[in-house]
Parts: sequence; structure tokens; C-alpha cells
Amino acid sequence: MFCGSSAGTRGIYRQAAQTVGRQLCERGIELVYGGGRVGLMGILADACLDAGGRVIGVIPQALADREVAHTGLTELRIVGSMHERKALMADLSDAFVSLPGGFGTWEEFFEVLTWAQLGIQRKACGLLNVNGYYDPLLEMADRALSEGFLREGHRELLLADADPERLLARLSNYAAPTIDKWISRPAR
Repeated sequence: MFCGSSAGTRGIYRQAAQTVGRQLCERGIELVYGGGRVGLMGILADACLDAGGRVIGVIPQALADREVAHTGLTELRIVGSMHERKALMADLSDAFVSLPGGFGTWEEFFEVLTWAQLGIQRKACGLLNVNGYYDPLLEMADRALSEGFLREGHRELLLADADPERLLARLSNYAAPTIDKWISRPAR
């Protein structure tokens, strides 16, 4: 799960994080996230824990040193770098979801989405499109498809839904598509 270290300006973002946290617990899904106690990250983790769920946080030592690590988790793994964090989170996760967030959220999500495009991983990648937050991004993905920068099969790797329950159901039922090649060869 990727999400902001800020809670955003609208209460609907906090409510969505709480809903996802509770629904993960209800579905028996263990939450793997960035290990922070601040922003949507902390809200998400607390909601899952409060509902009786298991939460694994993965945080770099530098962020733990700044006292932003959530110390009440089921398990907190402190790693040496952001690269180690992303690799461990990818290994521990069965799917990837991005709630609203900023550069860090986007970067982490796009890395696993790119890995799906390249065939490095075959796990579902979904956006929880709270209050239309990701509409401009989804429009950009559609434009990349229409302009020939994405193939249809690759565009389909990017799942999105405004409803947390529907998104989690789609992720649970996800089957990675078989896509031959991601790079087209020039005609000779």
C-alpha cells in the first residue's frame, strides 16, 4: 500500500484510508506499507490495527531516525535505504494499491507498475481514486495509449476504482495478462 505522509486537505482522504484499513482486516489481508505514523500512512495502519488486522511497516533507517516510524505495528522492519524498502515491500506484497499521495507515493507505485509492464512482477496494481484524485493521471494513461506510448495490454495493468471494496475485489480476482513484448521493433 502506497499513500501520503500527509493526510491531505479533505476529510474524504482520511475516511478512505480508514475504510481501506478496516476492509483489509475484514478480508484477512495483511497490510504492508511504508511504516510511517504520519499522514494517510498512519491513519491506514491505525485503522487496520484497530480492527484487529496485521500490519507490517517497512521504513528506511533515516526516516526512523526522524521519529516518523509507527512503533505500534505488528512488525516494523527497518532497512538501510529507500531502494531496500521498495524491494522488501514488493517481496512481501501480493498486490499494490496507491491511495492519494505525492511524489513518493507516485514514484513507488509507478515503479511496481513499470515492473508489471516489463514482466518483472505479475501482481495487480490499483489506484484508489478518492474524490477523483487520480482522474488526471488516468486521463494521461489514456492519452499515452491513444498517442502510441502504451499498448492496450499495458494500459490494462493500471486498475482504478473510487470504491475501496470494489478495488480490493478486483485486485483479489486479478490475473496478469500475457503480453508478448513491451517494445516494438522498427520495420526492416
